[in-house]
Amino acid sequence: MLKFTCCDAVGQFSRGGQAQVLRGITRGYERECLRVDAAGRLAATPHPLALGSKLTHSWITTDYAEALLEFITPPSQDPAFPLAFLRDIHRFTAPHLQGETMWAGSMPCVLGREQDIVIADYGSTNSAKMKAAYREGLGVRYGRKMQTIAGAHYNWSLPDEFWVSLKDCCQSAASMQDFVSERYFGLIRNFLRYSWLIPYLFGASPAIGESFLEGRKSDLLELVPGTLYGPHATSLRMSDLGYQNRAQAQLHVSFNSLNEYTQALEAAIRTPDPFYEKIGVRDGDHWKQLNANLLQIENEFYAGIRPKRIGQHGERPAKALKTYGVQYVEVRLFDLNPFIDIGIAPEQSTFADVFLLMCLFRDSPPISSREQAENDENKNRVVTRGRQPDLSLLVHNREQPFRPLAHELFDDMQPFAEMLDTAYGGTVYATTLQRLRNRIDHPDTTPSAQVLEAARAHGGYFSCALQLSQQHHQQLLAQPLDAATQARFTASVAESLAEQQRLEALDQGSFEAFVARYYA
Repeated sequence: MLKFTCCDAVGQFSRGGQAQVLRGITRGYERECLRVDAAGRLAATPHPLALGSKLTHSWITTDYAEALLEFITPPSQDPAFPLAFLRDIHRFTAPHLQGETMWAGSMPCVLGREQDIVIADYGSTNSAKMKAAYREGLGVRYGRKMQTIAGAHYNWSLPDEFWVSLKDCCQSAASMQDFVSERYFGLIRNFLRYSWLIPYLFGASPAIGESFLEGRKSDLLELVPGTLYGPHATSLRMSDLGYQNRAQAQLHVSFNSLNEYTQALEAAIRTPDPFYEKIGVRDGDHWKQLNANLLQIENEFYAGIRPKRIGQHGERPAKALKTYGVQYVEVRLFDLNPFIDIGIAPEQSTFADVFLLMCLFRDSPPISSREQAENDENKNRVVTRGRQPDLSLLVHNREQPFRPLAHELFDDMQPFAEMLDTAYGGTVYATTLQRLRNRIDHPDTTPSAQVLEAARAHGGYFSCALQLSQQHHQQLLAQPLDAATQARFTASVAESLAEQQRLEALDQGSFEAFVARYYA
């Protein structure tokens, strides 16, 4: 059962007065999705100019590929704001796609050849060139198809008033910056222990198009011709068939402290890798990758959760973390829900608030290499066969049945749902938790089971996802923005294009010197 990190902190924050500081929790979403043509093929068109500059627009950009949209909501303390604003971004975007739609699923459409996946072009500035070179590197290291997998990221931070109260409760002598970073890293370690629950509850990628594997062997079965699936899979996106974390197995990045974490990332961007050295960094003026080291930049490190800090002077991520401490965490495990037009269900953030608070307050000892292997194994079991009736997970090297473990976590989350309901008024957190708990004993109600059912009924994953994408597009077109919101988005597009023109008019200097300064 739940063991707390210090004193009666849960009791303190459950009371009305103290609970109110939780109203200052700041949240935000990032949602990726592919643009596809009317036949469901990857769009070959450039990013629509009517959506603004990919380099400078705050809310609408691209991720890896030119056709991989990324929508970013501003941070907000209003729990309803992120999804409401995300919906506005979708409503603004849909009319500008000119016959294209936003792909509903996390696993991609039929992609064709690797070289047909066009890397995003951000312009002629040195920062734009660096983005392009980094993406070239991702392509040669992991393959371009892997980079077209889409998901949703949830950004989350606790308010200063909360940290003051918790530090006082714990009677910590550490500086506030060190105390906050230490607690965030404790949260992250517990997240790594228990985050297998997220793909079980919200995983929605149990099937893939056969072409995605390019002939690679797998244990998947044929659902219908052209569609492969795991009978009990929840999130193939998070399996070895999706994001290939095994390619980074030699990194050994520790989350046991901020110092260990940043040192590991700093070492990785400076340690040569023989395979990447063989590829080479440049071919004349063309950059094939930013460097030949284990990581090109820190963001290349794949993890289900990341500590984040926005630098005050443009510092690299690891340096900003080390200098200023952790500012927020980025949860990266959510698949897109293909049945929802914006890809994200409201209960995802409600659950995440509760889950992250539990991870913060629960005891969080360092993670040994043995425990990390156990955590990785548990995640792999859930993403590949999470709905298997007799599934078991490892707890201290012993097999334990999945369902009692999941119920125990829900028991431990209950006080934090009540804490948040006290803070905001109402019962939305407790009600959501109870509704999600039902999925443990009824796996047919999980999104992954529902995706398989729909894929069977509609001729496979590709046909089902295309039909849903087109339905969502029509739904979004039927929800036009009000005049004021439309004007705000239109102005943001013009401002972003003007800002890119301003940047491109500046003297850029040499790109080689720009890259060297980044690593200095």
